[in-house]
Amino acid sequence: MAGMSIKGIDFVMAGITDDKGVLITDPEKGGLGPKGIALWDGDGDGATTANITGLEEAGQQQYANNKVKRINHGVPTPQVALTMLDMPYEDGSKMVGYTDINGGRVLSNKKPHVALLIASHDFDGNWFFDAFANGEMTLPTRNHGTNNKNETDSNVAFTYQSLNPIPNNVFLNKEGSQQSFKAYNTGDSAWQGFETMLKEVFGGYSGDNPMASYIQATGTGSFANTNQSDVNKPTV
Repeated sequence: MAGMSIKGIDFVMAGITDDKGVLITDPEKGGLGPKGIALWDGDGDGATTANITGLEEAGQQQYANNKVKRINHGVPTPQVALTMLDMPYEDGSKMVGYTDINGGRVLSNKKPHVALLIASHDFDGNWFFDAFANGEMTLPTRNHGTNNKNETDSNVAFTYQSLNPIPNNVFLNKEGSQQSFKAYNTGDSAWQGFETMLKEVFGGYSGDNPMASYIQATGTGSFANTNQSDVNKPTV
């Protein structure tokens, strides 16, 4: 059984695609992680909150004969308020579009295409993924505060604004319309495996599952999930 409600945040993964929607796998060419996808779970690294808004807009009622006869719906505009306890400086800079110039990093004129996957669990122990195949990441603020008897921390807070996937065959609904958001649940009858999900979300990715090393490092005993049996299998 798959549930709609979720608990916690297991991790966030991201990748950067080119203008054709193909994942950039080379870190020297702007890719994240060693093979194009980064899962942040190092010393002090990880996601604190990932609040998604705008998945649907409230409908507009239309009247006739003194009755509500129709409700129309505009185009959804999802965005994510993402706060990280910490993450590698280079990865964060790449996602928001800061490039290295003369020993520092400066915001470029063009935003990278960022794919984002947020992982949690439902209350039946299934993996629950909120996925965006394309969007732009901004870093709107950076706060500073003095230390006193308590340390004043400023955890990095991004705003992610989703865009429709670049390939027009990604995130299609059954009516043939493209959407900017897709949800996956490993307990759902529609679930087709990690390989299919990663390939669709991350621009044709075909490498090993980045979740495998995370689960091995964390220990499966920390997950109440009964659907992990295929997570360690390579997706090639």
